[in-house]
Amino acid sequence: MDKPAQNRTEEAEIERLRHALDAETRACVELESRLDRASTEFEEFISRTAHDLHEPLRGIAAFSQLLAETHAGRLDSDAGEFLQGIRDGAVRAQSLLTAVVDYWATGTGELHTESVDMEAVLRQALLLTDKQITERKAVVTHDPLPQVRGDFEILAKVLHHLIRNALEYCATPSPRVHISCREWGSSPACPTEPMDNWLFSVADNGPGIDPAFKDRIFEPFKRLHGKEYPGNGLGLAFCKKAIESHGGKIWMESTPAAPGSTFSFTLPK
Repeated sequence: MDKPAQNRTEEAEIERLRHALDAETRACVELESRLDRASTEFEEFISRTAHDLHEPLRGIAAFSQLLAETHAGRLDSDAGEFLQGIRDGAVRAQSLLTAVVDYWATGTGELHTESVDMEAVLRQALLLTDKQITERKAVVTHDPLPQVRGDFEILAKVLHHLIRNALEYCATPSPRVHISCREWGSSPACPTEPMDNWLFSVADNGPGIDPAFKDRIFEPFKRLHGKEYPGNGLGLAFCKKAIESHGGKIWMESTPAAPGSTFSFTLPK
């Protein structure tokens, strides 16, 4: 083949490949657009379904409470227990719906990042956990906490879940929870690495958790205990998703022979 003919062949092949690449690019853009639409539609479906289900559940809880109050003294013990079971079931279902929406929404959209005072975040988390702290007569302490960039509401829910989790599984009469913070490198094995993260830890004096379950506890709906403990199996899964969406990591450390568990997570400085 003479050189001009060879050049024409090469040019034709390059043009063919360019058209094929353009077609693949258009297909990828269209697929991405369809996935975005499907994600938005599913998010709206989840939100709308949860909203529509909350209303009848509130009615079930309210009317069962009203029935118990207006017929007080005329219901036997079994009827009272049945009504209490109805109310408890409705409240648990409402809690689960809220947790599902929170879990789905976290990490699927843009974070509302801003400069956040983690002291203020902790105060919000303690307000959300105030009832459990009071009922358990728990003591919650903390180190000075820094400023970070993140989503205030999401980070408050993370600390709320971790503190509540510590209280729920702590059988001691005087639960203690301590929140600490220090600088942390991306690779703890390298002491000369720049400390480019904050390491937050939530430590309790509970019974501890078998390290064999350290990964399983962060999976959605995975619970190590039965119904004797409250919860819906989404709290720690939410924490994992929330922290990873902030560019951090979360893990658990515990020794069965010693009391207490520590949940730690990092956030970039």
